[in-house]
Amino acid sequence: MTAVTAVTPPEQTAGAIMSTTDAAEVADVIVLAGGTGARLDGASKPDVIARGLRLLDHVLAGLEQLREQGLPLGRVCVVAPAEVALPGGVLRALEDPPLGGPVAGIAAGLDVLGRSGPVAGLAGILTCDAPLSWRALPALYRAQAGPELDGVCARDGEHTQYLLGLYRRRALAAAVAPDGAPLRDTAVRRALGTLRVRAIPTTRDVVQDLDTWAEVHSWDSGSCG
Repeated sequence: MTAVTAVTPPEQTAGAIMSTTDAAEVADVIVLAGGTGARLDGASKPDVIARGLRLLDHVLAGLEQLREQGLPLGRVCVVAPAEVALPGGVLRALEDPPLGGPVAGIAAGLDVLGRSGPVAGLAGILTCDAPLSWRALPALYRAQAGPELDGVCARDGEHTQYLLGLYRRRALAAAVAPDGAPLRDTAVRRALGTLRVRAIPTTRDVVQDLDTWAEVHSWDSGSCG
């Protein structure tokens, strides 16, 4: 049986948070969980089991933990096909047509969040194949700066990890869907590289993604991360 993490219904969590926190400071979160899984022999990446849970459920459970600890999180939207089971209270989005790349996925997630209300001022981006990526959000939240920046993202060595970031929603939307037209088959760096971001050093275990079975098995055994 596939494990699915239970979460509080979004209309309850988002409404309660918005009532006590300025909407500009609340962060909705988009979790990218699509793709072909080509390096995993075509397996559904969010459904891969490691350390007793699906990769996606590690991320969702982590977000709920942060919410319980007081981080002002709003709604969670997973970009994934209908075949990927989601717990109640989690929104679903998917670019149309599918397999348009992560930039198109972000645009689809923002669209669903924008139509679900209340709309948060910030948008976090995580990927399901980095099961500990949620741990970066508190540091990203603390590193927010003034209006001169569009967001904050993780840095792994010399590499800016745009898909592990916290952005001003309007700036992110303009980058992934200029003039309202979502970009497809566009490199992440090309689209999000237009944003004014601060990249903060993040530990390897947090940014580590699991793209191959060797990486999954290594992480599952606890030999890394």
